[in-house]
Amino acid sequence: MKRNRVLIVDDEPGIRESLSGVLEDEDFETATAASGEECLAILEAEKFDVALIDVWMPGIDGLETLHKIEQRADPERPVVVMISGHGSIEAAVRATKLGAFDFLEKPLTIEKVMVVVRNAIEQRRLRLELRELRTIGRGNLTIIGESVPMKALRQQIALMAPTNGRVLIYGESGTGKELVAHAIHACSARAEAPFVELNCAAIPEDLIESELFGHRKGGFAGASEDKSGKFEKAHGGTLFLDEVADMSLRTQAKVLRVLDEQRFEPIGSSEAVQTDVRVIASTNKTLEDEIERGNFREDLFYRLNVIPFAVPPLRERVEDIPLLAEHFLHEFATSYGRKHKELTPEAIEVLRFYSWPGNVRELKNLMERIVIMNPQVRVDERHIPLPAPRRPEAARGPDRPASLHDVRQAAERDYILKKLEESGGNVSRTAEVLGLERSNLYKKMRALGIAPRE
Repeated sequence: MKRNRVLIVDDEPGIRESLSGVLEDEDFETATAASGEECLAILEAEKFDVALIDVWMPGIDGLETLHKIEQRADPERPVVVMISGHGSIEAAVRATKLGAFDFLEKPLTIEKVMVVVRNAIEQRRLRLELRELRTIGRGNLTIIGESVPMKALRQQIALMAPTNGRVLIYGESGTGKELVAHAIHACSARAEAPFVELNCAAIPEDLIESELFGHRKGGFAGASEDKSGKFEKAHGGTLFLDEVADMSLRTQAKVLRVLDEQRFEPIGSSEAVQTDVRVIASTNKTLEDEIERGNFREDLFYRLNVIPFAVPPLRERVEDIPLLAEHFLHEFATSYGRKHKELTPEAIEVLRFYSWPGNVRELKNLMERIVIMNPQVRVDERHIPLPAPRRPEAARGPDRPASLHDVRQAAERDYILKKLEESGGNVSRTAEVLGLERSNLYKKMRALGIAPRE
């Protein structure tokens, strides 16, 4: 059986020898380092489960060594326990914020050392297990679709996900904005850190600030204990603000300040908390219109709209409907232990010619209903509980001639793209050239499936 490995880092030879002896008596494998520099060099070449590191050392001290270890992208890095002969609350707090699992004060006792080391090993095991589960879970983050808009969306995610740029996702309800946010996080350098989300439309106005920034006990009536907010929980990771347009102007002002200063004050506290989060926001509204109505801050819009994404409605990518339907049928049949279903060509045709006001969410719910309610393996048009098929222009197949409306839209799209290119992507300048209000141009671009920076 493989033995757990512990690296002991201390400039005092006596401490290194005694800890090594105690741990080896308990069947641990150990190695030692006399400095932070030596510790980092050893970790470049070898793997350890736990590192016991003294705070006060010449050269790179223990806290700096801890910081460099935690900055590594290696998910198998050791769990760090800090040791100090001059323990202070300030040092312990700083060590914890930097990522230390625990803090031991000298003189050390065998019992305390063994408890902390074993707990640290369990912490590392859970961390690796969580990483494995997240990796498996990413299979559920697949963005399904072979239409041109979905291929472009995947390319855009691959291009910008590794950056820290803020993202604003546009799209109707049910199009999969949350899935896109998860995919961006999963492909980013923050993938191992938390993904925290807040539905701004679902939280009452008097509670949203507490949800975002947390509060301290007694901060307001009913605050009986301290509570961490979403910004604090997402530290090092991603915060997803779903339906951000439903946030009040007062809360918008506070979010703007956090984005500018990277710190905030929990309700009832005068002490600022530093935060390092990547913010992804989404909306089903036209924010330019909301700005004109005075419902959304223009300065916050520009902070969030660094990288805009447009998720197309399902009616504009009908070629993806069969793929999505088959995916959901398989998913629910497996989940409910039912026989896998097969859609007939006639059933697929019914799905293609429906307008899908609820988008992908509506399609998913329909497939779940079919799996639950229909014992048949072959699902034909009689088993599709939809209104009589409507045949919108967006559902026109390749063998159907283009209507005048189609031709006009295609020409309009090409012309706007040409003028955007001539203006270097500047929407305001393009609107001026076209003789349109900027907000009207944004609406038209969205209707034609043109992202602002396409």
